[in-house]
Amino acid sequence: MVTDSTSPPEAPLHEYGEQYFQSYNYADRTLGRFSMYWFARRYYARLVRRYALRRQTGRLLEMGSGLGHLLGLLGEDFSCVGVDIALYAARATQQNAHGTLAMVASADRLELFADRSFDTVVALHLVEHLADPREALRHVSRMLVDDGLFLFATPNPSYSLRRLKHIETTPDAISKDPTHINVHTPDTWRSWAAEAGFDVLHQFGDGLWDVPYLPVIPTGIQFALFGWPSLLQVISGLPLIPTSFGVNLITIARKTGTA
Repeated sequence: MVTDSTSPPEAPLHEYGEQYFQSYNYADRTLGRFSMYWFARRYYARLVRRYALRRQTGRLLEMGSGLGHLLGLLGEDFSCVGVDIALYAARATQQNAHGTLAMVASADRLELFADRSFDTVVALHLVEHLADPREALRHVSRMLVDDGLFLFATPNPSYSLRRLKHIETTPDAISKDPTHINVHTPDTWRSWAAEAGFDVLHQFGDGLWDVPYLPVIPTGIQFALFGWPSLLQVISGLPLIPTSFGVNLITIARKTGTA
């Protein structure tokens, strides 16, 4: 895992495929109705609908479409394209997001998309897997129309309670996934977004849900104690949680038109 290195790492392409969606963080969570995953996808869909500018076509690209559930929620509001490096994910996207154009392609190779070809780009837990995320942000800016929306989520290595985790013996949600090759601080992502021509509207956390943090106290009690702000944020549909209280960082940015 990289936190702020100048030497570009190599993406572990052999990791991606059907097995990825049964490993690491996917192995620790259920995907069914009312699960954290289920609520999160609906929260992200609400954010996209709230901040995307309404246009006649509403062209939306999800980079790293995964299982396609977010695009399945947005298909009635946007003309959707999903890109993922795994054939398994592209097939899952077609199954779970009817009407979406699902493509097998690397988000490290965004040259295939034309300038100003999308109104909205979403990347949920994708940028940390890229060999050169800084360059990817520049491509996203190029692909967006002026005032286009870019929403991305990525691990936050500087969240406040991470110091309580015993990562060497019990890896947390960030460190357990070896494909997290570019994990950076909120300030770095904000700087790179501005450099690429984005105005960051909101940068916030998703809560301290990655329990346990404390010894002795049962995990379920800790989840209730530390997880309630996440539930409040999801129910409200608003960006409420400070970055320091987020295991993951969520950034909502708009292209300024000067990149």
